[in-house]
Amino acid sequence: MFSKYKKTEKAPATAANVTPITAAPAAEPKKTLIQPPKPKPAQAAPMDKEKKRKERLSEIKLDLHKALLDNLNLSALEAASEQDLRQEINAIAQETLEEMGVVLNRDERQTLSQDLYDEVKGLGPLETLLKDESVNDILVNGPQQIFVERAGKLEITDVTFKDERHLLRIIDKIVSAVGRRVDESNPYVDARLGDGSRFNAMVGPIAIDGSLVSIRKFKKDKLGIEDLVKFGAFTEEMAAYLQAAVACRLNVIVSGGTGSGKTTTLNALSSFIDNNERILTIEDTAELQLQQTHVGRMESRPPNVEGKGEVSPRDCLKNALRMRPDRIIVGETRGEEVIDMLQAMNTGHDGSMTTIHANSARDGVSRLENMIAMAGIEMPLKAVRSQISSAVNLIVQASRLQDGSRRMTSITEITGMEGEVISMQEVFRYQRVGLTPDNKIIGHFTATGVRSHFSERFRLWGYNLPASIFEPFAAE
Repeated sequence: MFSKYKKTEKAPATAANVTPITAAPAAEPKKTLIQPPKPKPAQAAPMDKEKKRKERLSEIKLDLHKALLDNLNLSALEAASEQDLRQEINAIAQETLEEMGVVLNRDERQTLSQDLYDEVKGLGPLETLLKDESVNDILVNGPQQIFVERAGKLEITDVTFKDERHLLRIIDKIVSAVGRRVDESNPYVDARLGDGSRFNAMVGPIAIDGSLVSIRKFKKDKLGIEDLVKFGAFTEEMAAYLQAAVACRLNVIVSGGTGSGKTTTLNALSSFIDNNERILTIEDTAELQLQQTHVGRMESRPPNVEGKGEVSPRDCLKNALRMRPDRIIVGETRGEEVIDMLQAMNTGHDGSMTTIHANSARDGVSRLENMIAMAGIEMPLKAVRSQISSAVNLIVQASRLQDGSRRMTSITEITGMEGEVISMQEVFRYQRVGLTPDNKIIGHFTATGVRSHFSERFRLWGYNLPASIFEPFAAE
């Protein structure tokens, strides 16, 4: 390939005096099962017109935003209507553009006007993603990288911040609205957006390459049992069983990994609670959307900058026990509040529910044991397991599969103790069969053939579940 430019000691040989040399046959290379991917040749990214235009618009928007801050009466913005504010922004923007000698077409002016409005009243570049109903999570890795999750898959967007200062200003705007702060001395924060979306941020010097932000968007339309059945999260037979379990006041734990749909499942299960019961909810960030009439909501609070004023989930739970609840729902059990949660389930608050992080029902029980140990409670292991087995009746396992789909992969009952081991039986499971060529999981839900340990309780409460729903069935 490079013979034309190769150095030679002698003059180039002509075709007449060149004797062809037959190379020895090369040994056949060994075949391997895994072929390393061929590296793609490096290519310089062309600075096309579209990219230049976006950069220019970004610079113009920054100048216009400074002009808005200089000219707008920020203290009067709260009382201004959206229409009046948009007119004022358009007028200031038009005047500034004329002074700068910049001419924009109609679409560019509309886009710029909306961006400026989002900067003043909203969350800047994030506002468009927050309004997009197909986006479930927004993940910011520094000012130039913003990812979103759609249908369980992550994808990068073309939305960016101007620089780190721009990103920090938006973060400060969010956390100050809920009375919290984030800076070098307190570099991470949990907060809640106005629409209920969960917000977490970590800034420098802990975040090395730029501030990190994650937003779990709040669903305005609560997904009910019918919606989850339609989406294939579980079957009608499983829904009928869960309805009987919740209505008959079994204590339920929803187990799963991050983003597996635990809170969505907990919301759906809560729809089976009778409207006459008093429910108290305890969360770090209020996300539950209970539709019952008699609901008391509590939210824990982190300590202030002086390390004072903390209200932990355990504090809320202890106080909730004195507020005559019929059921207590804890958004997530992750620490020493597990002791009070199990005691509540054991002492007259049947039908309580919570979520934990675990990959299976058996792992969920082990995690409960570990949390009790981390709380500093000196109890024999058998006594701990006895407490768990008498408090928890049902573990519902939610999982996000590798193709991004969310499934209720297991429903397991805790039936008691056998010696020093907690005995469990799986009633329903999701049976995986294989993968399609486009990496979609093939599988089906099935009963295990085990009759429910609580069948007699269901019957006494008026839920006569047919024996057929506990019989194994094959894929359609």
